[in-house]
Amino acid sequence: MTLGLGPHEWTAIWLSIRVSLVATMLVLPLAIWVAHLLARREFVGKGLVNGLVLLPLVLPPVVTGYLLLLTFGTQGMIGAMLNELGIVLAFRWTGAALAAAIMAFPLMVRAIRLGFEASDPKLEQAAVTLGASPWRVFYTITLPTALPSVIAGAVLGFAKAIGEFGATITFVAAIPGQTQTIPSAIYAFLQVPGGESQAGKLVLVSLVIALGAVAISEYVARRVVGGKA
Repeated sequence: MTLGLGPHEWTAIWLSIRVSLVATMLVLPLAIWVAHLLARREFVGKGLVNGLVLLPLVLPPVVTGYLLLLTFGTQGMIGAMLNELGIVLAFRWTGAALAAAIMAFPLMVRAIRLGFEASDPKLEQAAVTLGASPWRVFYTITLPTALPSVIAGAVLGFAKAIGEFGATITFVAAIPGQTQTIPSAIYAFLQVPGGESQAGKLVLVSLVIALGAVAISEYVARRVVGGKA
């Protein structure tokens, strides 16, 4: 079934899914580590770290995209070094994944942090008393206990990445077939007379993807909780 969508629209859909999956997997390990750090550790500058984590949520997305362009563009501080290695992020789908990952990161950290804060630290203390190493305690007790929140954070990140527009279009533009995701394709259709119909179809597709992701996360979370019972 094509749903009345042409190759151009399907390309945008598959690119969005690809970008969102890569973005989610890219920052999920970092989000888990930062969430655990903020939930269980007290250190100098904790408020600053928390503020930096949440910064993409409060900054205009276009500003985030511009900062990415300054940093990871071919003439940027990091981008110039990557360019010498043959790695180009600006105006590439990989850059779209990076922009989506940065925008999704705060939501993932917040959701996962709640799971760590809700878990009982006495279980971890008991394991340490019995001689378990910190890494063993984390992987066998802390992380499994917070797993539903980790899943929720990953789904939130994926959904945010699917809908990311401002930072992405600023950093990688909206090149059809290369960097044009669902949001930028919708925007492009709305700029063309008579394009509302195609834009509406892409809106429905994005809703289906988002609802499907939530349904899968709920199912997996129930299985995880049921397995612990």
